[in-house]
Amino acid sequence: MSKSFIPQGYHSKLGLYDTQNAIEEIKSTFLASLCAMLRLKRVSAPLFVNPAEGLNDNLNGVERPVSFDIPSTGGSGEVVQSLAKWKRYALGRYGFRPGKGLVTDMNAIRRDEALDNLHSVYVDQWDWEKVITPGERSTETLKQTVLSIVDAIYYTQQVICAKYDVLTPFVSRDVTFVTAQELLELYPDCDPKEREYRFVKEHPTVFVMGIGGKLADGKPHDGRAPDYDDWDINGDILFYNPLLDCAFEISSMGVRVDAAALERQLTLAGCEERKALPFHKMLLTGKLPQTIGGGIGQSRLCMLLLNKAHIGEVQSSLWDAETQALCEHAGVTLL
Repeated sequence: MSKSFIPQGYHSKLGLYDTQNAIEEIKSTFLASLCAMLRLKRVSAPLFVNPAEGLNDNLNGVERPVSFDIPSTGGSGEVVQSLAKWKRYALGRYGFRPGKGLVTDMNAIRRDEALDNLHSVYVDQWDWEKVITPGERSTETLKQTVLSIVDAIYYTQQVICAKYDVLTPFVSRDVTFVTAQELLELYPDCDPKEREYRFVKEHPTVFVMGIGGKLADGKPHDGRAPDYDDWDINGDILFYNPLLDCAFEISSMGVRVDAAALERQLTLAGCEERKALPFHKMLLTGKLPQTIGGGIGQSRLCMLLLNKAHIGEVQSSLWDAETQALCEHAGVTLL
């Protein structure tokens, strides 16, 4: 059964031609603003990596990466699931200094994704990473970075809404910070997604902090791989989307693990064998810089700013037959 839905009476405010133009404008405007706000340099990034190097992101630990053999090398490759670890490695390799960072286009295939209005097997995001000093590994650094990203999104919204005045601006630049534990205490009888929805409906722009570790009820708010974000200094940026009446996640980000946090989180996750992988050895022996980073959904941002009901309206992907029939019946064009 399709998990997608189309709001009653919905129709796209932009035709296909204007949608394509607007997508290009959003991407170029936001990237320029993000680079200026965070002092980032655009670089090229891999589509696939060697699984033996430990650079791929294993997300919640249950997703299966897309892998393939490479006869010419005698080995295999894995399509990246995100570039969380590769970016940190690249910052050290390229010699970036504290206060500066990189951003790249990340394209991934997530074969196990449950498809709905916000989720596709194709993922496109701006993956960014910035070098910080050990003393900047703090909640304050995290919060200031969140505010900069939200400002870049808000500015992009202003630009695109000025050109296409039929669009309704959904994004508030006033960020409310809340921890996952505080959400649990506010809504003890709700699951994590319902907690987010209830909170973001009252506070339209939210950053939920502290994701990955167990809360007071013995469960994590959401899954996080143990070897990139520090679970105490990370989180998600959420907006309230009135069109879909949902908490709309646009970014997952955080201060990255140092050697002590990596040791602790690998033990908690039962993944201590990863310490033998090249990336993890470099981190544990101090050969990688301290960083902060994250991913920002490209199609998600376009969908939000263009008032679209389904992510398939702003990206080309594959969909189940029920979703295709649902959208066709509602007059929604999937790219």
